[in-house]
Amino acid sequence: MKNLFLFCRAGYEKECAAEIQQRAAELNVGGFVKTNNNDAYVIYQCFDDNGADELAEKLALSSLIFTRQMFAAADLLIDLPEQDRVSPIIQALGELAKCGELRVETPDTNEAKELSAFCRKFTVPLRQGLKKAGILLGAENARRPIIHVCFIGSGKAFAGYSLSHNSSPHFMGIPRLKMVADAPSRSSLKLDEAFGAFLTKEEQDLRCRSGLNAVDLGACPGGWTYQLVRRGMMVAAVDNGPMNEKLMETGQVKHYRADGFRFEPPRKNIYWLVCDMVEKPSRVAELMEAWAINAWFKEAIFNLKLPMKSRYKEVRVILDTMAEIFKENNIEYKMQCKHLYHDRDEVTVHLWLFPEKGVNYAVLGER
Repeated sequence: MKNLFLFCRAGYEKECAAEIQQRAAELNVGGFVKTNNNDAYVIYQCFDDNGADELAEKLALSSLIFTRQMFAAADLLIDLPEQDRVSPIIQALGELAKCGELRVETPDTNEAKELSAFCRKFTVPLRQGLKKAGILLGAENARRPIIHVCFIGSGKAFAGYSLSHNSSPHFMGIPRLKMVADAPSRSSLKLDEAFGAFLTKEEQDLRCRSGLNAVDLGACPGGWTYQLVRRGMMVAAVDNGPMNEKLMETGQVKHYRADGFRFEPPRKNIYWLVCDMVEKPSRVAELMEAWAINAWFKEAIFNLKLPMKSRYKEVRVILDTMAEIFKENNIEYKMQCKHLYHDRDEVTVHLWLFPEKGVNYAVLGER
């Protein structure tokens, strides 16, 4: 297939396009970008007929900052007849066989969401037709490719596939999280989504568990602290502002009225460092670098607020600079960055120090 379809946040098409153009070039897959403002998706059309297949296999979705989900797609299907939309889609997917799941989706825009009810109804006859054609298995199989049919308008859709090991588990790449009533702020959802985006369920059970110590810089009123507390951690909440009273009543939070940029942990047994401060992204990055050089944490999740222009370029410069600093200081690490669904004009970074050396989690929890 020639087209790579990429879901993104509406308004961030330019960032998504700039990133896929660069990353595809690194893999020597030539092509060009097709997109419009506020469409909430980007098409990378490859010169080679199998270019999108190569990208779907070799380009890790987790390594893309501004892409929520991607799939290799056939050319846009237009004027799908109301009396039979199934047959043209089956024809477009004729190269595929024994896929394990079907997702009928739309871009994340108000206009496209009006098609959601249609997509739910249409899934049933399309699934039956795909099974009859041998394109879709009789029962779902999480190890087989996923069929995507994305309607971008009435009678207009892209159809294709993603590989199960290189795909978001969520429709359109959007996790469905519920705001908990007693959470101090909606920002709580950012950290909840970040844990799910950067760690598997098994990794969360091991590395986000009761007994670990954490620091929340810029904690007030406690949205991120709440996520740490509900996972059983002991939290040093650092902020000059007031903290949520119910959080303080848990006995798991110690409030330090201090500037997050000047605070130093009194004990050096911190596992998680989290930070969601409204500050210049370069300054937050420098703070994370300082904590890493001092080995004051094992894992960190922090947000970088984005400028109004050159957002991808700015993020790329900051991440590359951090990589250089870590190299100069002989710090081994793993770092991921994602524009999450609950982010707006910011990206979320996960930093894990010395991951390949392993961690004695039991000892960390007992100190």
